[in-house]
Amino acid sequence: MKVLLATDAWYPQVNGVVRCLDRVRSDAQALGADFKILSHEGFRTMPLPTYSEIRLALAPPGAIARKIEAFNPEYVHIATEGPIGHAVRKWCINAGQPFTTSYHTRFPEYLRARVPVPVDLTYRYLARFHNAGRAVMVTTDALAEELRGRGFRTVVKWPRGVDHKQFRPREKKVLDFPGPISLYVGRVAVEKNIEGFLSLDIPGTKVVVGDGPQRAELERRFPDAKFLGVKEGEELGAIYSSADVFVFPSRTDTLGLVVMEALASGVPVVALPVTGPRDIIGKAPVGVLTEDLAHGVHAALRLSRDACREHALQFSWEECAKIFLDHLRTYQNDGAQQSAA
Repeated sequence: MKVLLATDAWYPQVNGVVRCLDRVRSDAQALGADFKILSHEGFRTMPLPTYSEIRLALAPPGAIARKIEAFNPEYVHIATEGPIGHAVRKWCINAGQPFTTSYHTRFPEYLRARVPVPVDLTYRYLARFHNAGRAVMVTTDALAEELRGRGFRTVVKWPRGVDHKQFRPREKKVLDFPGPISLYVGRVAVEKNIEGFLSLDIPGTKVVVGDGPQRAELERRFPDAKFLGVKEGEELGAIYSSADVFVFPSRTDTLGLVVMEALASGVPVVALPVTGPRDIIGKAPVGVLTEDLAHGVHAALRLSRDACREHALQFSWEECAKIFLDHLRTYQNDGAQQSAA
């Protein structure tokens, strides 16, 4: 099967969306899919305001059409709501090509954190974007229910996985800081509420891995914290396994791949009781979901690291890719048959 995946989020960006799409591409290809990414690559770009490292494509519709038609895909999936996503959506509608979409980012809340745009208004706009497709894929049942309540129509679950080889417990510790070590991994941006983590009155050392527009400000305000920048591969895996607890202070993530990576590394998690961490952890004794993150850190330090690892083994990237391909077949084939009828 020939699959075109359209995304505004792609390398050299480093974030959960890019990592997810790249891993799904790899596993889908292993399952026999011919996969093509249509991104900003090959087009002139401009920086996204307040996110200068994110480049938005200035792509003429004709150039988009030529790329799609040259590949001649059987299935089209639109992963983001940026310029590439809009251009491919328009092409599909004009060509009568069924397509699916996915919802990765709480863009209404991200936007509201920066400018006074009503969240409900942005959700109405996004519902219109996604409802043109046959189905929108989301990470959890809770998020699916929330989006249905906001006017999204066919919402289906598309769970995520974790690399159990890269993220695993290790005997050697690479972080030589006073313990206990509390770790955050991810973008350093206002919507992630990293200030909520760094402000905690807890013993030991707070470590931040990642980069973003708020990093310089937070480094000035919290000089005792350790900011390590972006880390990848084996180095990132070793950092995870060196932590004593993982703190995830975000209220706006749709899931939180980093939560799964921490658990796979044998590190208990502390998070707010919101969609994403709540769906990953559930009632398992591998994390603490609480509004009092400081209390949560103390409680999480008593949890079993073996239990964290065992819990994470249920999340599989191969299964994620299989479900993705199944959704393409189910909804786009049904859509094509309905159009023909």
